[in-house]
Amino acid sequence: MLIHPQFDPVAISFGPLAVRWYGLMYLVAFVQFWWLGKLRIERGLAPGFSVKALDDLLFYGVLGVVLGGRLGQVLFYEPGYYLAHPLEILAVWKGGMSFHGGFLGVLVAMVFIARKYGRRWLEVTDFIAPLVPLGLAAGRLGNFINGELWGRVADPALPWAMVFPQVDALPRHPSQLYQAAGEGLALFALLWLYAAKPRPVGAVSGAFLIGYGVFRFLAEFFRTPDEGIFGLSYTVSMGQWLSLPMVLAGVALLVAAGRRR
Repeated sequence: MLIHPQFDPVAISFGPLAVRWYGLMYLVAFVQFWWLGKLRIERGLAPGFSVKALDDLLFYGVLGVVLGGRLGQVLFYEPGYYLAHPLEILAVWKGGMSFHGGFLGVLVAMVFIARKYGRRWLEVTDFIAPLVPLGLAAGRLGNFINGELWGRVADPALPWAMVFPQVDALPRHPSQLYQAAGEGLALFALLWLYAAKPRPVGAVSGAFLIGYGVFRFLAEFFRTPDEGIFGLSYTVSMGQWLSLPMVLAGVALLVAAGRRR
């Protein structure tokens, strides 16, 4: 069996100033978002969008990810803990960011961008959808480095079963890497190819919602469920409950996009 390397969460330190791997993974996510967005603009795949608009998208998107992600973690997954330790809500450098909360935060931020540039909201979300999955992969790598969000107990015969010493001595699924591969690399490849041709407004956004929801729902079968506001559930986890509406909304968007075609 493999053993988690127990990485030092601090990547670089300058005296009292410490740069953590988790924060660096977010930086990687934001940089690749801008670079891929610029590539789509240069290739003519985002008519009406400029690099200036991309800069604003990144700025407001970062605010949405950080504020929404943290509030989502507090409200969806650990309300009891943060109610008892309210100052910990501000300690984002320690990890603890909910994708679904960050997703909602970004959707709100995109309303401001749509109004500022006179675009339809779904046009904005169609543009950013293919830029997101590689950032999700970077975030899951940050989870793996931190040794958090470990998987469920696995068959010891599984070649990549991994022991997380900070948890126990049982072999577990490295579910962080599963998610990096699924909702990160695989979803990026699918969306990048799908968005390479003109699509009806809302279609790319719908494809993202379905793809992420399905990949996340499947990954939850290998990830130790978070307690969440509905309590611990090994049948349907909090992550699965939150992913189901995404899939349904994605199907609705694709149907509507097909009618507009």
